[in-house]
Amino acid sequence: MKLLSFIEDFFSVLYPRVCAACGNSLLRHEEIICAPCLYELPKTNFHLFDSNPLDKSFYGKVDVENCAALYYFKKQGNVQNLVHQLKYKGRKDVGIFLGRLLGSELAQADKFKELDTVIPIPLHPAKQRKRGYNQSEQITTGIAEVLAIEMDIHSLKRTVNTQSQTKKNPSERRQNVQGVFKVNNPDQLVNKHVLLVDDVITTGATIESAAIELKKIEGLKLSIACVGYAYD
Repeated sequence: MKLLSFIEDFFSVLYPRVCAACGNSLLRHEEIICAPCLYELPKTNFHLFDSNPLDKSFYGKVDVENCAALYYFKKQGNVQNLVHQLKYKGRKDVGIFLGRLLGSELAQADKFKELDTVIPIPLHPAKQRKRGYNQSEQITTGIAEVLAIEMDIHSLKRTVNTQSQTKKNPSERRQNVQGVFKVNNPDQLVNKHVLLVDDVITTGATIESAAIELKKIEGLKLSIACVGYAYD
């Protein structure tokens, strides 16, 4: 045991384990996020309430069963730090960990207990090759693991390599992603209850565009979940 402890301490010097949110050192029992950050991250609890702010953002646009977001997202906050580590620093483990947290929250709500499959918002193949992975797929992996449901990464495809949404206003964002998604083999999703997952929802333009395509499928029920909900 002493030798194992020495080896762990040695590698912790070479490859320090730090919190993906605040950058402070992790204790031995901590994983990905330190206990203080995990406690202080701003939960929305949207999964426990009908007509929550995320639900309302889709009113009159697309028919959605239920909406959930794990945390409130704001610039310069620790949730943004986590998403940054996931998207730009190669930290796929952060996405899976956040997905497990989100899945655990969804498991508490009866309205999310009859899901058939969970689908991540896809990246365009060129962007995914450049990044090396799809961040939403990592989150979805964690959700599917906790809820013990199928993950589907093949049915929904992004056919247009769009420009970044970051500096666009709501109208420009909606126009930028209009008609960029396509559903393959829609018959496989007939009468299914699908959970559509994204990393962060700001205006909802991207996930709305994908939802519109999915809702063309006969009998499909759609729910939405994300890690971060950006608010003014």
